[in-house]
Order: sequence, then C-alpha cells, then structure tokens
Amino acid sequence: MSTAFQYRIRESLADENLQSALDGNAERRVRVRKEAYASLDNADGMRMQAHAIRANVIDHLDTYLDQFIHNAKENGIIIHRAEDARQAVEIVLKIAHQNSARLIAKSKTMISEEIHLNHALEANGLKVVETDLGEYIVQLRGEAPSHIITPAVHLTRADVGRLFQEKLNLPYTEEIPVMTTAARQVLRDVFLNADIGISGVNFAVAETGTLCVLTNEGNGRMVTTLPRVHIALLGMERIVPSLDDLALMLRLLPRSATGQKLTVYTSLLHGPRWPGDPDGPQERHVIILDNGRSKLRASPLREMLYCIRCGACLNACPIFREIGGHAYVSKQGNGSPYPGPMGSVLSPALFGQAEFGHLARASSLCGACREACPVDIDLPGLLLRVRAGMTETEEHPQIKNLKPNPPGWLAQGLRLFTWAAERPGRFRLAQKLAGIFTGGKGWLRLPAWSGWGFSKDFPRPAKRSFQEQWKEGETWRHSDVDSENETLIKPESDAAHPPLAPESKGKDESGLDERLKKLQQELEALGAQYVHCAPTELSDKVLELLRERNVQEILAWDGTSLPSELVEALKAAEISLLRPTSENTMQASHISVGLTGAIAAAAETGSLAIPGGPGRPLSASLLSATHLVLLEKENVLMGVDELLQLPEMAQSAAAVLITGPSRTADIEMTLTIGVHGPGELIVLCY
Repeated sequence: MSTAFQYRIRESLADENLQSALDGNAERRVRVRKEAYASLDNADGMRMQAHAIRANVIDHLDTYLDQFIHNAKENGIIIHRAEDARQAVEIVLKIAHQNSARLIAKSKTMISEEIHLNHALEANGLKVVETDLGEYIVQLRGEAPSHIITPAVHLTRADVGRLFQEKLNLPYTEEIPVMTTAARQVLRDVFLNADIGISGVNFAVAETGTLCVLTNEGNGRMVTTLPRVHIALLGMERIVPSLDDLALMLRLLPRSATGQKLTVYTSLLHGPRWPGDPDGPQERHVIILDNGRSKLRASPLREMLYCIRCGACLNACPIFREIGGHAYVSKQGNGSPYPGPMGSVLSPALFGQAEFGHLARASSLCGACREACPVDIDLPGLLLRVRAGMTETEEHPQIKNLKPNPPGWLAQGLRLFTWAAERPGRFRLAQKLAGIFTGGKGWLRLPAWSGWGFSKDFPRPAKRSFQEQWKEGETWRHSDVDSENETLIKPESDAAHPPLAPESKGKDESGLDERLKKLQQELEALGAQYVHCAPTELSDKVLELLRERNVQEILAWDGTSLPSELVEALKAAEISLLRPTSENTMQASHISVGLTGAIAAAAETGSLAIPGGPGRPLSASLLSATHLVLLEKENVLMGVDELLQLPEMAQSAAAVLITGPSRTADIEMTLTIGVHGPGELIVLCY
C-alpha cells in the first residue's frame, strides 16, 4: 500500500475535528436516505430497473451518444468531443477567448475536478469562482472537495467561521444562516457579472437532446441562465435513453444523495435562448469527455460506468467514514477527485492502476456500498478486480497480463492460505494452529508494519470446525456475529426481484381532492406555503401577500401569461410589474418578489413545472427572495414522470421543476433555507 496513503490514513484518524465532522455527516446522510427510500413502494425493483437501463446505455453507448448529439444540435446546442483532459481544457479556453471572457461562474461539477479545470483557467488569466456553497468554502481554503455531494464535509462551523472572518472580513460567527447570507451576497455579484457559466450534467436525454442539471441552492440555475455563454461538461456515459428513464433516475438519485424526493431545482436545458426568449444564454456548449471512459468500457470494470454520482456509497462505507475524501491519494500523494468505494474503482480505471490501485485495499468488502447504490453496482466485486489488477482489457482477463498490487508479505500469506485450503486435512490443521495465536484475548493481532496491525484485526478463529459442530448436532445461527464469535452467513436468495410496477397516473387513479391534499402536504413539508382559493379570490390573496411585505414592484411574467383579472388588480393597486431580461438583470436582482405561473404540479413530490419562453422569464422565479406561484388546481398531477412529458416543457429552450425553497446543508449538514434562489415559496392554488 502507498506510503503516502498510509500517512494520510494515520493523519485522518488522529484528527479529532475531522472525525467529528465525518461522524455527523454519515449518521445524518444514512438516516435521511433510509427515510426517503421508505416512501417508494418497490425500491428494490426500481434499483434493478435502473441497473438494466444503465447497462443498456453502456452496451449501446455509441448509438445513444449519436442520438443525443443529433438532437442537441437540432436544438441549437454546440457540441464538442474531448478525448482527454487536455483537449477539454483547450476547448473551454477557446470558448473563453472567443467571448473575451474574464470572469467564470462555476456550479458543482466533478468533471472539472477530474480535468483540473480551475487551475488551467487561472493559469491563463481567467478568474474562476465556485458558486456551490461547499465548493466555494473549499476553494477559499485552497482545497479540493472532500465528498462529491458535500464538498466541505470535513469542516465544522467553527472552521468556516474562521475562514469567512479571514477571507470575507465577516466578524467571527458560528451562526450558519449568517455565514450563508454572507456567501450569497458575494456570489450574487459573481452571477450578475460572469461572462461564462460552467456546469456539470447529471443526465443527458438521448431522445430529446436535453441536459438535466440538479441543484438545491440555485447556483446551477444561475450559471445556466444569467451569463451570455453556458458550457456544460458531460461525461460520455451520463446518457439516459428517454424521458421515462430520466423520471426513474430522478426518483432514485436525490433520495440516495441527499434524502430528498427531488432536488429543489431540476433544470431541463434544451438549447440556448430561442427567438423571443427574455433570458437565457446566447450560446450553450456541451463538451463530451472520454478521458479513459472508452478504455474502461472495454475492461472488466465497465460496470463502474453505471454510476450516477449520488455519493451514497461514500456515506455507507466504514472506511470513508473514518478517513474522509482527502485521504484517497495516489502513490505520489496526489489527491483523487473520486474518493470512497466508487473512487477506489474509478480512479485506478481512469488514471492508472500503478498510481491508484492501492485505494481498492481501503475496503472491508462488507457490501454496504452495494446495498446503498441506487443502480445496484457490484462495488465489492469491482474492488476485488482492481486488487487483482484486472483493469486493462476484457479480452484475456485470466491471469497472463494481470498486475495485482498486494504487498509482498500479503501475497506470500495468500499463497500459504491457498495451499492450506486446497485439502480439508490441511485446513483443519491450520485452523487449530491459528487458535494458538489468539492468546486468549479473542483477536489475532499482526504487527503494525503489516498495515493490518495498525487499524485492523482478524476475528478469532472458530474453536470447532463446521463439521465438528454438525456432528455434535449443534444448531448454527444465521447472524452476523454470535456469542462465540463464530460466523455463518446464509447466502442471499437467488429469487428474481419483482418487476417494477408502472407508476400510477394521477388523473386515472387518484381524485383531484386527494392530489390537492398530497400536494399541500408535500409543499408544507418542504417549507413552502400553500394557499388554496377560488379564482375570484386570487387577486385579493396576491395583493394581501404583497402588502404584508410592503412591496410596490415585482418581477413577473408578461401580462399575457398571467390571469387578466390579476394583472388589472395589480395595476389598480399601483404595483409595477418588471419583466426581467438579460439586459436588466442588475436592476431585477434587487426586487424582492417574483410572480410566475406553473403549468402543472406533481403531488407526490410537491414539484412545480415552470417552462421558459416568450413572456415567461425563468429569472422571475430565481432572482427574488420570495417567489409567488399561480397554479390552477386542475393541473395538479400525481407524478414527476407526467410533468416531464408535458409538451410545454419540451417546447422551450429551458424549463425547471421547482421543489421547495432554495436550501443548503453544506455546513455541518445543517439545513439552511434560502441560498442563491428564493428562500420563500408561496403556491396559490385556485
């Protein structure tokens, strides 16, 4: 095992501050994931279906990529292909040069960490600012993210308080809402002045050429809406065939990543600004990155390409929960952009077995990572393949060119074990001899230099063999560890998982009243406000809400996109309606209330479908602290899949599903409402 890796492990285990931060994250993440999955009727069936979808995509990746590229180009998106990190960086630099860019706003994207994009851009005179709160924090500290979902998981509120005192001149505080507000104020100027926005892509839909970007804080929407140029970094494997497949992934990814039924903002980006659109980028670019993925696809580790980057395996892994993401380093001590179980497979596969193969040994092979994976990737099996050196080719994986990387003492020990295990007599003798070394303490401890002796123990060998127990008529127990410390695990059933039942359609199987009740329940659970009123009461309700906030000017859709009676009432009350555009963004950003409609809602998640287009600026639902949404009750459906299939969602350059107020939990996993998007969401259902 790498000396640098061993050093990082020791350093992490000795860091009490880190241990406290990691414990808090893991406990909460595991709990909320379990609670979120409890709301699914057939979670195992969905996982199997998602696994099959991902397998199909990787099997036919070239076909799906061609389909996506064709449809994306038809939508007006500019497509680039990058074979490696160098080409990807060169493409970004070329786009920046063509647009005379100086300031770049980035939302979270692990691809950018993989290709070291920030360093390259800064070396070429560009200012790059991370806008996700956790990413912003680690950027200020000069660090890489410690977790793919929660970048600052290794820090406490005190750490962030001292950082903001030093970097932002904020008086020292441990109040998380105060720190979040300070970051919001700084980053708002970045959004408004950025020449280019850079984001990742969670999923790309082949049948429509759509980019799907998920974010809770709203920074993903900001960087894909406000700057005149948007660049999306897409790993070539992140394709789903259809919108139905996307709907399934959206039911699994947020639950696994953050314990939510759906992220706050699900952006569906079909193209750049279309004629008549009031906002949106003039250019939308997609850089499709290979960077070793084609090689990985042809290797015994190809299943790793099924990964949807939820981070659940990190939270479940007992190793990651002790050492954190920064401990996963190469033989030379360079950090891996992908830590935890998924990174222990992905890093050797993409960046070389020689440099990162040792990471696969930082695993107990307990299987918790596979249990947590929403697409049922066999991570323990893949880790064993990395240990065996099976990272190069699938054609002849059987030994000849394998380069396993165990330490010499371990390789010799495994040979000895193999010799003993080949004959029953040898094995019984070895078992009896092993008991001699327990010393009556119940554990066999090896010297520290072995790696095992530092932080791992062998369980005490069984006192009697299975055959001896059987002959004596003892009853063996199916438990993880019994009172004798003797383990016998019953194999999992080979019975097929039940097929995934089709998702119920609201209009067919649920009454309107039931859907309205469910919508209200979900919205209030998210921290939003639900107001039910008759159409004749709508204008009075809106005016009442505005008077309560002492508001005389609001951001709004065009009058033609709002109820005419409401528009007349607002004018009579001398309420000014400003339609935000790309030209008046600076002025619009200071207005505290935005008013839009929603073409539909999904009761099961509390999600609102809001398309852009002429007369419907998306920034009206994004820039203000308070967002008022008008929703006709007949348009309340049951599932997110129904929202995705609405024609209006595909007939706009961009659309968004909004599920609650903007939020973050990037500091000590403490929920804070209101970050870059509205902190107050009020739905008026009439």
